Order: sequence, then structure tokens, then C-alpha cells
Amino acid sequence: MFRILLRKFLEVFIFLLFIMFVSFLFIRLAPGDPVLTILNVDELSVSQEQVEAVREEMGFNDSLPVQFGNWLLDFVRLDFGVSYSTGQPVMQTLMRALPATAELTIGALLVMLVIAIPLGSLSALHRGSWIDRGSRMLSIVGAAVPSFWLGLILIDMFGVRFGNLPTMGRDGFTSLILPSLTLGLAISSVYVRLLRSSLLDSLSQEFVRSARARGVSEGRIFMLHAFRHSLPPVITVFGVSLGSLIGGVVVIEVLFAYPGIGKLVVDAIRQRDYPLIQGYILIMAVVVFLVNTAVDLSYRYLNPEMKLKEKEAHR
Repeated sequence: MFRILLRKFLEVFIFLLFIMFVSFLFIRLAPGDPVLTILNVDELSVSQEQVEAVREEMGFNDSLPVQFGNWLLDFVRLDFGVSYSTGQPVMQTLMRALPATAELTIGALLVMLVIAIPLGSLSALHRGSWIDRGSRMLSIVGAAVPSFWLGLILIDMFGVRFGNLPTMGRDGFTSLILPSLTLGLAISSVYVRLLRSSLLDSLSQEFVRSARARGVSEGRIFMLHAFRHSLPPVITVFGVSLGSLIGGVVVIEVLFAYPGIGKLVVDAIRQRDYPLIQGYILIMAVVVFLVNTAVDLSYRYLNPEMKLKEKEAHR
């Protein structure tokens, strides 16, 4: 366990350095002038002398390696700078928006689980039946429909026509329903097909046939043997596709004007708020690392073969 965590720590350290450098470089090379955001004016209402003074004060006239080195030193001191647009510390601004994004992500995952587990399980248990064909058709349609288009449909249906659900902002549980449903439906199609395929493979294994020969009930075989054996591939894909989920959260937050980190960083990109963008990228990189570490650890728990292989390797 300690070796795995140490190896993961070294990997994430190198990964963070690479991500920070690439993001720093591309953000600085993007068109637009952050000085106008700092001055909170447009280009026509400020003199060139004022712009140059602020640029010199903020270090924008230094070379890119020098700017990156200064930013890296601040990062080592856990100083992520001050947001140009809000005038507040970056971490404080991001942490204030993080609970809204966490709520939306958890809500979407719950929707995904409620849809993917029953449909995937029933499709595998009743292979070739109308349930199997219907669930596969729904998963194909779900994969083909863009999340923003699905969100617009739900907004029109439940927000405009019926008028019983809020479509913008974050004001209680009801404002979380439509964004969570949109994102959850968008990602569930992948896991329906994946869980079905993994369950079919598990149900054809020798240990399942042996359990049936011993008279073990079908429900016990499914829950304690086949379902658990089918989870590692699903969890692995979830860890790999986490970046897509984060991107989906950004789209949904902008569509529903949901005040989370995704909408915050989109506004920061419009305003060339370098420190806020860098802080967002860093937080998302750490989140991806933590989730993938948890996936690796859970994979070892759910797949006992890995423990046996590790013990044989140490002999």
C-alpha cells in the first residue's frame, strides 16, 4: 500500500509540474490583455501609460520563464495569488464555489447510478429480451444526444411549459434537479453498456457455474459473485473518464447559470483572469489524482487476483 501511494505521489508531482507549465504557457499566449480586467475599464478609457505601469507592476513585461518561476515560487509558499476580477484570494474564491460543483457532481452521479445499475443489470440478466434491446437503444440515443441540447429540452419542458422547476441559479434542492438530471442522463448511457458487457462476461465465468452447481441461489450468485466481479472495469473507466465529467459539469453550469467552479472559470477565461484559471487547473488536477488513486485502491479490493499477484511477486 505504501509503495503504491509513494509511486502515485511521484507521478502526480511530475504531472502537476507539466500541467502547470503547459497551462501557464497557453494562458499567457492567448489573445487579450488582463491589465484591462485589473483596471476594470475598457481599452478606450485608459491611457497607454497606465496600462504599461500596471503591466510592469504585475510582472507581465518579464519573460515567460521568469513569470513561471515567480508563479512557481508563490505556489510552493501556497500563495495562489489574487483574482483580477474579484480582487479576492484565488483559493478563497474557488473554495466558495466548490460546494455548488460538488453538489451538482454528486447529484449527477446518483442519477447515473439509478439509471445505469438497473438497466445494465436487467439487460445482462435478460439478454436478447425486449428489456435488453430497449436499454441498448436508450443507451445509444443517450450517447448521441449532446448534453447541452438535452439540457435545453429539459429547460423548455419543466421550466417553460410546466413551470414547476427553476432553470437558473442555485436556490435550494429544486434548482439542483434539472442540472443533475441533464448531466446524469448524459453520462449514464456509457455505463449501461459497460455494466451490461462486464456482467455478461462475469456470468459466463467458471466460478458462477460452480456456484450454481452447489445450489447457490441466483440472487446470491448475482450480488456476491457476478456483480462484484464486474465492477473493476466500470470503476476503471470512471477514473479514466473523470476529465470528461468535469468538462460536462462546466457546460451544465454555464447552461443553467449554476454558480459553481465551472461557470466561475468560464467567466475567468473571458476576463483573462490568469490566477483564477491557474488555480482551477491545479484543483482539477489534484481532484483527478485523488479519484484515480481511490480507483486503484478499490480495484485491488474488488479484484483479489491483484493481491495474489503482488504476493507472488514479492516471494
